[in-house]
Amino acid sequence: MFGRFALLISLAAAAFAQNPIRGYPPDQWKAEHEREQQARSMPSPERMRIYLERMASRPHHAGSPGAKAVAEYAAGLLQEWGLETRIETFEPLLPYPTSRALEMIAPVRYRAALNESAIDTDKDTVDNGQLPTFNAYSASGDVTAPLVYANFGSPADYDALRTQGIDLKGKIVIARYGRLWRGTKVRLAAENGAIGCLLYSDPREDGYFQDDVYPKGPMRPAQGVQRGSVLDMVLYPGDPLTPGFPALSDAARLDRAGAASLPKIPVLPLSYADAKPLLEQMGGPVAPEPWRGALPLTYHLGPGPATVHFKVDFDWTNKPARDVIATIPGSVYNDQWILIGNHHDAWAYGATDPVSGAAALLETARVLSQLRKQGWQPKRTIVIALWDAEEFGLVGSTEWVEKHEEELERKAAVYINSDSNGRGGFGAGGSATLETFVREILREMPDPSSGRPLHDSRGDFHLGALGAGSDYVAFLDHAGIASLNFGFGSPDSGVYHSNYDTLDWFRRFSDGDMIYGKALSQLTSTALVRLADAPVLPFEFRSLARNVARYLDEIQRSAPPLDFRELRAQLARLNAASRAYDEELIAALRRPTDPDRLAHLNGLLAHAENALLLPDGLPRRGWYRHPIYAPGRYTGYTAKTLPGVREAVEARNWDEANQQARRLAGALREISQQIEEAARSLAPDR
Repeated sequence: MFGRFALLISLAAAAFAQNPIRGYPPDQWKAEHEREQQARSMPSPERMRIYLERMASRPHHAGSPGAKAVAEYAAGLLQEWGLETRIETFEPLLPYPTSRALEMIAPVRYRAALNESAIDTDKDTVDNGQLPTFNAYSASGDVTAPLVYANFGSPADYDALRTQGIDLKGKIVIARYGRLWRGTKVRLAAENGAIGCLLYSDPREDGYFQDDVYPKGPMRPAQGVQRGSVLDMVLYPGDPLTPGFPALSDAARLDRAGAASLPKIPVLPLSYADAKPLLEQMGGPVAPEPWRGALPLTYHLGPGPATVHFKVDFDWTNKPARDVIATIPGSVYNDQWILIGNHHDAWAYGATDPVSGAAALLETARVLSQLRKQGWQPKRTIVIALWDAEEFGLVGSTEWVEKHEEELERKAAVYINSDSNGRGGFGAGGSATLETFVREILREMPDPSSGRPLHDSRGDFHLGALGAGSDYVAFLDHAGIASLNFGFGSPDSGVYHSNYDTLDWFRRFSDGDMIYGKALSQLTSTALVRLADAPVLPFEFRSLARNVARYLDEIQRSAPPLDFRELRAQLARLNAASRAYDEELIAALRRPTDPDRLAHLNGLLAHAENALLLPDGLPRRGWYRHPIYAPGRYTGYTAKTLPGVREAVEARNWDEANQQARRLAGALREISQQIEEAARSLAPDR
């Protein structure tokens, strides 16, 4: 009986080892699968717990001694494991608050606590040098005005207020967190005439309406506050004073008044304990039912009679941001890079955001170092990064990309990103050209809870489009590097960006056994080994053609005046070029191929995403140059696909929409030419 069972296991393993791998000849599939299985056997939850406890044991916001200590700790580990490691330091604008005050002066008086009180059962919630509650890059200001409640502060919400005859001019907006990027909420408040903005966490989104609050449950307690940047990152992320250039110590800088991404009005984030007394005193029309949160009060729109005075000021200084960069040189394609990154800075302790992901990345680096000790050397160079100042606005990664932009254009093939990680479902977004690559890896990765392959648990798997919110933005949207973003976890954490994102919370309510951290390390280790060693980079372009066609169909349904014939013609060319390339690739991988020809082919493939870039970028935000993906001008986090065309259509600017359609057609022509050349390079008579 046992012998029969062992035979079945052996046969299953043999069949598994014959699963096709894009970019590899059939006679290399078995060896590659075995190498990847070896990598997946190595990640250690115990080691990841050590990294987590060390990095999340004290506050480590960007520019602080804590962030410096975390960067040096990570660099020390990478060096200990034999990786070439350096710390690259930038000097971006990282303002800390110097003054914060909020009081209601009518119809009753109330002074906001603006404080997250300690929880007796969690020692880390005691003030230990963390930054106070604030919104990074808020304008300094001292304002007094009646309140207007604006729901989530979206364009549709302001339209609804106007239909009620509510004028925002000279008022202070109070809006709840959620739905769109907080910096966009602030810009829209200012554009609608508000002189200040208060952002609060309503318990409907991440408080007691969802589950018990911390420490009894995982959700945000009454005094919990969501810190966060309010940069207008849909214009450009990174240091607001050096757009397009690295924030080095000797960099030329804009005046703050000339920095387009800096908000023009003061902002403060509030707990729902501080928001409740303000909302209770508001009058005016009753808010529509979808606008009502979960506080025990009737939500009114205002204006007033609740009138508040608040003041905020900042030190407005440059501070060091330290990126940790480790390199494993390639043995064949040394000048072709596979990059992976996760940030290391947090708003306070950051056990979930970002240390859960940073610990998994460190363990991936250790796995690769162990493989090297056992004789493996990647064919391509692997670059491992821990970014600083992500929380202030993707600062460390953006400045690094801007510093190395010319080198990245020559060498970078793929960037893989991770961020927070924890117990929950798997999520992945990225360039459509990598969809087949990810699907093949998920076929071999077990889900940490069910044990079934992740591909099975996702059904008909497709990569989501990347918008904003983590460090892939500069790589994909500015530098044109094919990118991925991986992670496990629920959509949001009840203690997100608060002082309660501690080791105790993470152990009790997320991934205390680090099983999902182990899974993320297994996934990224597999992806890096496969990408680094692939004889042919595993890009697949038919998925890109299908996605662009789908996006275009969505737009055309709402844009009857537009002529998309040229765009459709270039899309047909892309589809034909993609099919022809696949046919040549299948044939080429079954016969001996000259190494010089493979090197030429890989160079074409590595630069295919870059061929899409628009030299002068998207309308009114030229830093963003990718014509397929960008954060939405009025959403931020959520992607706008075919953004130049789509946002012009949404604005009913038909002339601009036609112009952007022609530019998109030109971008598709460029990548089609790249793919056609790749196919020709594989032809046997070449």
